[in-house]
Amino acid sequence: MSFDTDRGIEMTVKTVARPRGHPGYSETLPCAAESAKIARRLIGAAVCAWGMEALADDGALVVTELVANAAQHTKSRLIRVVIIRPALDTVRIEVVDRSPTLPLALCPETDDLRGHGLALVDDVTKQWGTERLPWGKRVWGVLTCEAGQ
Repeated sequence: MSFDTDRGIEMTVKTVARPRGHPGYSETLPCAAESAKIARRLIGAAVCAWGMEALADDGALVVTELVANAAQHTKSRLIRVVIIRPALDTVRIEVVDRSPTLPLALCPETDDLRGHGLALVDDVTKQWGTERLPWGKRVWGVLTCEAGQ
């Protein structure tokens, strides 16, 4: 257990064994844009533990956008950020919330201040998508690294 002194929030990072033997990382956070900071730290810890530091910046961008979308478009009190490694060269980042409404990728104009988030996620991920859950949804993105990165 650790304590985020910036916000006075007690955090627990859980490590879960996965079928391929790679640990997974997850954190339940307030559904607020400020939670992206903690989510980025979780991404950094996961990719460093896996020797995949080359994915840190893209992973931080993806999780920031997914957390921001949840904070802006849902009424959930909490979100769950999950980072798993389903294959040696692959990281999957998920944000789960209780809203049944799926995100809508927009086609904003270049100078629009909002609406670029999912386009950015689409640009940096190998693939991304959503999954309906009985009580909400999961929005996810997959990053891969080249051999030797």
